[in-house]
Amino acid sequence: MLDYADKALGMVETRGLIAAIEAADAMVKAAEVTILGIEQTVAALMTVHAVGETAAVQAAVDAGAAAASRVGDLVSAHVIPRPAEETYSVVDSESFLTPARPKGGAARKSAARTVRSQRASPRPAAADTQDLESLTVRELRQLARQTSGFPIHGREIARANKKQLLDAFRSLG
Repeated sequence: MLDYADKALGMVETRGLIAAIEAADAMVKAAEVTILGIEQTVAALMTVHAVGETAAVQAAVDAGAAAASRVGDLVSAHVIPRPAEETYSVVDSESFLTPARPKGGAARKSAARTVRSQRASPRPAAADTQDLESLTVRELRQLARQTSGFPIHGREIARANKKQLLDAFRSLG
């Protein structure tokens, strides 16, 4: 736990990483604040957290909000002067330090690696259909384009939904 006694907590929430980075840059340039990090909450919502003296944090949040709204979507901006010590436990938590991931994110990446490592084989094995089901439609389309003898061709792959792609992969095996 870091020592934030008599400090203010400033937050700028944006839609998109570019706006969040722009906000963080403007915040540190505008005032003497420390950026604690950028947290991804859901989908594309990003929150920049900063601490410092109350007046400095207020100036930094104002500058960050203005910068974020110039390059993207500003969702909200807020300053909490001298927050309770327990408030920082949320900011210092493990979930804050790593971006939020959708359920199965690690499994999906593992499945993508497994499927990609077997790219040389034109036909996925029956056991791989479980791995294929965990992939996103985008990843399935990429794999379909790289699979020789795939029954769907060209633009049809781009128009195919997940069920159609999975059925086509199953027809190979």
